[in-house]
Amino acid sequence: MKAYSVQEINTVLNGQIIGNTTQLIEGPEQLEKAKNIHITFIGSHKYVKFWNDSKASVAIVNDNLKVEPGENRALIKVKNADLAMAKILELFNPPTPVFEINIHPSAVIHETAKIGKDCKIGANCYVGKDVELGQGVILYPNVCVFDETIIGDHTVIWSGTVIRERCIIGNYCIFHTNVSIGADGFGYRPSDDGRGLVKIPQIGNVIIGHYVEIGANSCVDRAKFSATIIGDGCKIDNLVQIAHNSIIGRSCIMAGHSGLAGSVTLGDGVIIGGSASIKDHTTIHSGATVGAGSGVMNDVEAGKTVLGYPAQDARDMLKQWVAMRKLTKS
Repeated sequence: MKAYSVQEINTVLNGQIIGNTTQLIEGPEQLEKAKNIHITFIGSHKYVKFWNDSKASVAIVNDNLKVEPGENRALIKVKNADLAMAKILELFNPPTPVFEINIHPSAVIHETAKIGKDCKIGANCYVGKDVELGQGVILYPNVCVFDETIIGDHTVIWSGTVIRERCIIGNYCIFHTNVSIGADGFGYRPSDDGRGLVKIPQIGNVIIGHYVEIGANSCVDRAKFSATIIGDGCKIDNLVQIAHNSIIGRSCIMAGHSGLAGSVTLGDGVIIGGSASIKDHTTIHSGATVGAGSGVMNDVEAGKTVLGYPAQDARDMLKQWVAMRKLTKS
């Protein structure tokens, strides 16, 4: 088990130590649940009051907060406790599942597939015709990668994920369990006789940039033609739907249960809150934010925050909610 002194931890954080403790730290924990072997975090004024009753020996604290360490306890003051927490979690991160051999004998790999140096392919994986895996790619057990797909260096794909044919995946991506990349887009039209629906073929693909992370059970559908595109650095939560021909810029965030209908465009740095829905053929320009549970029916200007259903300027919507609350009380 890993254990560190407060001084060793601070070599990672480069903060200011206030007080001291001889207790070795074995992991992070919430203020209320922590024991003396734990380090905890205080990132805002509302959590300061819990420090005195906490059993944690060390707390990482924003440097603008007034907190006293107490006996045999220490504080590490930093500019941003949330970012410091990420470093601590990395420090105590347990190892990932072990591959006893790099390519499991039960994996099915087509003879035309190109497998890069130091790739790891788990049990019952399928790698199809003319697939290319870059250097250091990891496929955990039960991953399927279909024909002509290209996956860049050091991308990690967890169990149950299916990547359909002709998709292009960048370097250093992470796909969590049961992600679907490149399934058919949802395209149907009424038949001429009006008695059924005609499926519209979806012959495009999906292109995903570098350093993209996609959460469990999320879906990115292939384009009707051309490509559904996710830009570099995007972070997609669990249970997110990205429909055919959508284009997402760089470093966008989509929280759980949110969804893009077909042909939506997001600029760079767009944030989509949980359970928000974006209408087809809508553009949300760079730096805009869509509040949780909102329904976007029209284009959103760059840098604007929208809220509600249908979504509108957040300040206007909040005023409407206040007015409605007053009416119900009158």
